[in-house]
Amino acid sequence: MQQVEWLAAWVPDEGATRGRELFSRTFDGESDGVWSAPGRVNVIGEHTDYNAGLCLPTALPHRTYVALRRRADDMVKLASAQTDEQWTASLADVAPGAVSGWGAYVAGVAWALREAGYPVGGFEATVDSCVPFGASLSSSAALECATAAALDATFELGLMDSVDGRRVLIAACIRAENEIAGAATGGLDHAAALLCQPGHALALDFRPGLPPDEFAQLTPFDLAAAGLTLLVIDSRAPHQLVDGQYAARRASCEQAAELLGVSSLREVPIDGLLTASEVLFDAVPNEAEAKLLCRRMRHVVTEIARTAEFIALVRTGLGSDGVPNEAAVTRAGELMNASHDSLRDDYEVTVRETDLAVEASRAAGAIGARMTGGGFGGSTIALVRAGEVDAVAAAVHAAFVDAGLTAPGFLLAPPSAAAF
Repeated sequence: MQQVEWLAAWVPDEGATRGRELFSRTFDGESDGVWSAPGRVNVIGEHTDYNAGLCLPTALPHRTYVALRRRADDMVKLASAQTDEQWTASLADVAPGAVSGWGAYVAGVAWALREAGYPVGGFEATVDSCVPFGASLSSSAALECATAAALDATFELGLMDSVDGRRVLIAACIRAENEIAGAATGGLDHAAALLCQPGHALALDFRPGLPPDEFAQLTPFDLAAAGLTLLVIDSRAPHQLVDGQYAARRASCEQAAELLGVSSLREVPIDGLLTASEVLFDAVPNEAEAKLLCRRMRHVVTEIARTAEFIALVRTGLGSDGVPNEAAVTRAGELMNASHDSLRDDYEVTVRETDLAVEASRAAGAIGARMTGGGFGGSTIALVRAGEVDAVAAAVHAAFVDAGLTAPGFLLAPPSAAAF
């Protein structure tokens, strides 16, 4: 039988060396430097960011590296180790709907910073990455945030030096992805890539207007101290956010909020779901559409409640000295399981491969398992006792082989550093 495939992260020095060498092979001379940003795994809180809700991501050790050199003109010239397709455009030509291809994610950050009034000009850059592409681990946000860090340093913007400044970069990256790349994502991925710290999860609250210390709260998340590990499973089911499905879910949430007369679904209390459902059925003549809006709303409202409870569990401690707090760990697993079931049944964003990865993880002894990210493919995560990682991975691998599916990839997800 084919062996389990582990997807290793590069150490930062290796990534920086790869970046410098790729740049020198592609362009004459040396880059001004190499910057990087991580992929992320969202522990819980899915499709809640654009509903003013709660999320709990951590940064992966897997990073995207951008080697960059400023130019005296407005041209952007890009190359990547992951594709033979080089990308060139003038910043003057970058606008919503005007550019396409992978370079839109990079040039879009420069465009967004200029739109915000920052003096960003042309540049040459190369990209190399060990963040699995298309795995729902936020490879696009890693690319945008590494670019943001590079532009910040190269054009001396000073935004990386404070949380307030990094929030400006987060906003620029979100605009790049939404308006230039055309993916209607929320801010979870970019906040994780620019604000996470090693050994911590990032409790994010997306209610508008919150001060930085309430928007993003670093929360100790030392699973190893509790004898636990977070196992990530790349299902190898293609993951795309620009095919309309993600945008359709977001539009449903916005429609439900408008019909309920609230600014976001965050304002719907969990004990008010029945009343809110009755309002939607009164407001929407088509029964099938009303039922769909109710399912979408129910996922968001219950997921926000699950995330709040999970954050509280983490803050009170899942264990220490290698000894888990069994009651807290069991409850954390139940919340992860309920999250996946809601994403499968109410939000309808899982696929055969991610459901199989979750089912096989649970059957092999995982404490909890769920899909992570936007869905429609991508990855799952499993909360596993440290001594059972290999057994769970082997069981999931075997389940995919038995089902005739492409074998998944596996990676470990110790909470890691943000962009630098």
